[in-house]
Amino acid sequence: MNKKVIIQTLERIALYMELLGENPFKVSAFRKAAGVLETDPRSLAEMDDILTLKGIGKGTGAVIEDLLAKGKSDLLDELQETVPAGMIPLLDIPGLGGKRIAKLHKALGIDSIESLKEACETNKVSELPGFGKKTEEKFLHEIEQLSERKTSFPLWQMEGLVASVEPVLDGIGEISKYSVAGSYRRTAEQSSDMDFILVTDTPGAVREQLLEQLPVRETIAAGDAKLSVTLDLEEVIDVDFRFVTDAQYASALHHFTGSKEHNVAMRQLAKSRGEKISEYGVEQEDGSVLTFGSEEDFFAHFGLPFIPPNMRQDGREIERADELGGLVTLRDIRGDFHMHTTASDGGYSIREMADACRAKGYTHMVITDHSHYLKVANGLTPERLLDQLKEIREINEEYPDIEIFSGTEMDILPDGTLDFDDDVLSQLDFVIASIHSSFSQPQEKIMERLHAAMKNPHVDMVAHPTGRLIGKRPGYEPDVPQLIEWAAEYGKILELNASPHRLDLNKDYLELAQSKGVPIAINTDAHATGQLDIMAIGVAYAQKAWLKKDTVVNTWPLDRFKREIVDK
Repeated sequence: MNKKVIIQTLERIALYMELLGENPFKVSAFRKAAGVLETDPRSLAEMDDILTLKGIGKGTGAVIEDLLAKGKSDLLDELQETVPAGMIPLLDIPGLGGKRIAKLHKALGIDSIESLKEACETNKVSELPGFGKKTEEKFLHEIEQLSERKTSFPLWQMEGLVASVEPVLDGIGEISKYSVAGSYRRTAEQSSDMDFILVTDTPGAVREQLLEQLPVRETIAAGDAKLSVTLDLEEVIDVDFRFVTDAQYASALHHFTGSKEHNVAMRQLAKSRGEKISEYGVEQEDGSVLTFGSEEDFFAHFGLPFIPPNMRQDGREIERADELGGLVTLRDIRGDFHMHTTASDGGYSIREMADACRAKGYTHMVITDHSHYLKVANGLTPERLLDQLKEIREINEEYPDIEIFSGTEMDILPDGTLDFDDDVLSQLDFVIASIHSSFSQPQEKIMERLHAAMKNPHVDMVAHPTGRLIGKRPGYEPDVPQLIEWAAEYGKILELNASPHRLDLNKDYLELAQSKGVPIAINTDAHATGQLDIMAIGVAYAQKAWLKKDTVVNTWPLDRFKREIVDK
């Protein structure tokens, strides 16, 4: 349990109450309590008694006690069961918040995207006070866009969907081993379905248990080789379960991991040797079939090093297999340079983030809380930032095995100015510039803002350079090739934000940046200690872009980082 989880729970309860049209003062009490915790710079471990804070009342205190004792809130569970499930996706539509959804629900019984679409098409929404014809048209446009996005699921969402199936597989004794396959295993940004390879000697028994234990909406195909179903998880998604023997497992896992282009290239290689690849093994000229103990053995049969799933992309990986050894790996990472603490919108203190980084064996790290323009994230004023700088230097003295640098994630403001002046920036070790606002500005204006950051001698890096959220928004759509040219010209770092919600820059732009000599930092943008683990996702994605170890700033030794970045 950490402070961020408590804040998010209180905010979620307030939202659900708002959707149900409950007393505004009650809703406000939960939001106020969340705000009190957000602005308190201490982490949960540093608070003597969280319940005595001014602004924590009886109701909110009970929720906090629940969370501390059980790790969950009974009130939130109750509200989640009460609020119609279809109302939550309505929040994904721009212009719809809790109050407006509650108004639509009360007046028109709208409780889902489908019912909202029908009400808009019959002009019922525009008849309500506070709405109008243009609003109605906008809702229909956004529903259409949302429908297009829902044909596939972003990586961050797939993580949850896969995680909801795996406990069922773990509990079926007749499955001796299994693995997820398909595009998710390849660290694809988005996937349209799920694939699992299951080793079992009794496919019929496994099939029946899967049908009984999973939330099956539709059975597409059911046999001894495959079960295809549509599952109603948090989203409706098609899932294929392939039943194989232990001997077939490695070949089947390779085949159903793909990609299609990778498999075509491998089949061509096999054909040149007089062999034929299938999901069951490698067929020889005499008709016998070779099977393998592992995918490593499968690739070795063809004289290739192991090609990890995330690299099985377009067939180039087979021709360039000798380059795989030079790519960045998780073992190479020495630090993380974008993270948040309780000073802004993080869940843990500087010390707690430092301890988590030390546990990973990092030699250096940077604290980069938000700047004051981002009030929703409790951004730091110049005075608070400089106080934090002193605190970081004091704490740094306590740790002989890691160096903690002071930094900021500073907003590039809508008018093109930066959120801190040069006098403040000059006192920091590492300065990140980011856009968090006015995404709808013309590209020319967006580029003016980015150019202002690039030209500033104190700015070291531009974070999540396009602002995209995969499956939710395209970002502010800058001219990225020009941005890369500026980064090369001004000697700036561009970020690969490791969050599966972002993966920004994308792999094509990362390849371009590397070709121009632009250094890349893979950062977690962690708001909690556990989020430091998503570095693994960032590294896997960096490999997809063929990023070399030396391109990635996080692999540089501490003395080089200080010499080329901090002390330059």
